[in-house]
Amino acid sequence: MDKIIEDDELGCLIVRVNPRAKNLVFRTKSDAVYVSVPPGTTMKEVKRAIENLRSKLMTSRQKIARPLIDLNYKIDAEHFKLSLLSGEKEQFFANSRLGCMEIICPPHADFSDDKLQNWLHKVIEESMRRNAKSILPPRLERLSKQCGLPYASVKINSSQGRWGSCSGRKDINLSYYLVLLPSHLIDYVLLHELCHTREMNHSERFWALLNQFTEGKALALRGELRKYRTEI
Repeated sequence: MDKIIEDDELGCLIVRVNPRAKNLVFRTKSDAVYVSVPPGTTMKEVKRAIENLRSKLMTSRQKIARPLIDLNYKIDAEHFKLSLLSGEKEQFFANSRLGCMEIICPPHADFSDDKLQNWLHKVIEESMRRNAKSILPPRLERLSKQCGLPYASVKINSSQGRWGSCSGRKDINLSYYLVLLPSHLIDYVLLHELCHTREMNHSERFWALLNQFTEGKALALRGELRKYRTEI
């Protein structure tokens, strides 16, 4: 079974045993860093290799091309929809409301310009942040009361390495990229972090608890979540 390492800088690393492998092999893709390891390799050895290669892995992650945001770019998630439209004025206009954002673009906009791409990412991500702050805390509070799993606080952040986290003090952090997920996966992530308020590791007791609140579908939902990325 694949093992997952969530790294604050590198994002998701998926460790797979390859019976034919003689050495650790790292392959950087858009969704994750894939690590092929020989049988018998310990996670301690994998993590040591990650630290030795961290700078190179960071560089390769940054080289993965982000999709070009232009008139053909759309986000059609359940809780966040984005469209870019061609306008007549020689300036950009962003119209954002709960669950929906439209960007009106000048007729001769140069979408290959790096500064423009950075600006577009910035305004879209800020809209996602505002949506997340409206959607996620009430949802977390409802699930907390429903499951009897209290937490201390919740914050929305821009994490691209993980969907959420929970500290030993029961402070929960949630990535605003959660608004790109369908409702049932948002709830899975929120329940995952709430279960950490009682079980701070991924032991059998943790998964049993999470299964209790997901109708026994915790591992299936985890597998489905891997199809999504914390980026636009």
